[in-house]
Amino acid sequence: MRAQLAVDPGAKYKRVVLKLSGEVLRGGKSGDPIDAATLEKTSLQVKEVHDLGVEVCVVIGGGNIFRGLNGEKRGVDRTTGDYMGMLATVINGLALMDCLEKMGVTTRVQSAIPMNQIAEPFILRRAMRHLEKGRVVIFVAGTGNPYFSTDTTAALRASEMHADIILKATKVDGIYDKDPKKFPDAVKYDEITFIDALKQRLNVMDSTAFSLCLDNNVPILVFDLNSEHSIKRAILGEKVGTLVHS
Repeated sequence: MRAQLAVDPGAKYKRVVLKLSGEVLRGGKSGDPIDAATLEKTSLQVKEVHDLGVEVCVVIGGGNIFRGLNGEKRGVDRTTGDYMGMLATVINGLALMDCLEKMGVTTRVQSAIPMNQIAEPFILRRAMRHLEKGRVVIFVAGTGNPYFSTDTTAALRASEMHADIILKATKVDGIYDKDPKKFPDAVKYDEITFIDALKQRLNVMDSTAFSLCLDNNVPILVFDLNSEHSIKRAILGEKVGTLVHS
């Protein structure tokens, strides 16, 4: 059953998983882990897509607060660090929910780790029902397990929710054959297959997440979140970023 809201006829995708890194919420000048202006700008982009009638799920990272992979450098055990990172995603998810609700977008936060006073537990059928009622659903706390990234969470949730695509919002405008910051002659791909991306060892997602997308035929669009109306333009089928498909 699809959304009961009228979907814009120009929308290429009906149900999407938007993968946001925690770093996108960090303030440039302020340096705050969650910058108010940046949070509002990001929320406005989500609202734009929601207003098209598209069903929107968000998976958000926690790297702006604590990154589990870097925990060992601080003397924190990897498993403990990963759980700390999961809690960081909860903070980001609540901030995003609060901002969206103030914009009039009904939002629900579902956590892979039970914390009933602040978020619903992740229940697939409940999440589906929220989408059908026109609500944005934010998935937090990763998969609830250490050693799995929020990229993997996005791939897993997209597969479970039967999403049309994963929209991976980054700070670069797509996938290149080499690092464009180091090599001026780097070539950007408009689209590329999963197999070619694997052969060229392109850093699209971590290997677990990428394998899930490959096995379940979930395309990935990598694009620059800071570009004006980038999410909406992607939904409307404009050439934005790089599409990875089978």
